[in-house]
Amino acid sequence: MQIKIKIVEDQKLMRIGIKSLFCDYPELEIIGEAVNGKEAIEKARLIKPDIVLMDIGLPDMSGIESAKQILENNNNIKVIMLTSHISEEELNSSLVAGASAYVIKDISTDFLMSVIKMVKEGAMWIDPHVVPFIRDKNCGVIPSRQLSRSAFKEHHSNLTQREYEVLKLVVDGQSNSQIAKTLTISEHTAKAHVCNIIQKLVVDDRTQAAVKALKEGLV
Repeated sequence: MQIKIKIVEDQKLMRIGIKSLFCDYPELEIIGEAVNGKEAIEKARLIKPDIVLMDIGLPDMSGIESAKQILENNNNIKVIMLTSHISEEELNSSLVAGASAYVIKDISTDFLMSVIKMVKEGAMWIDPHVVPFIRDKNCGVIPSRQLSRSAFKEHHSNLTQREYEVLKLVVDGQSNSQIAKTLTISEHTAKAHVCNIIQKLVVDDRTQAAVKALKEGLV
């Protein structure tokens, strides 16, 4: 079954670019476009997409307010917020409005497809680079937890305790060199731990490892 997508973006070139990216994904169908918040709300009511790709910066009202009204009218729709920069205020407001994902626009096409599919299935996705904002403010969307060894084994028994520590730092957006400094280990060792984590979680890269960790409550 195809996932029905509506694009909300005021810049014509951006809309064309997003649509061109989706041409190679037959499981996705673009069923509508909007160039401002009011049009987004009205078209969502009429065409009922599965997913709305919503630019935060719109000319008449913010994408956040538009998303809030769309979701108030139809809670079966999922909204993915798209932004070109990281903003703590916009992140928190997006989550409060009910958005299912907060995505930085430099995300790869393949990974955006993965996010769309996860959101369609009911998952929440937040760019790993902004997770520290949530934890620092303790807004409750992704709780900060310190698991005991027994609780850790229950969550994911094939990761070592050290790999679990590295995974938490990956989720926080730290590079291999930053991980090495934080844990007082060599950068080579940090890289090896990250490679092991990617292999054990059966993902392709560190970003997908962070997403899986958040989705499954490993951190």
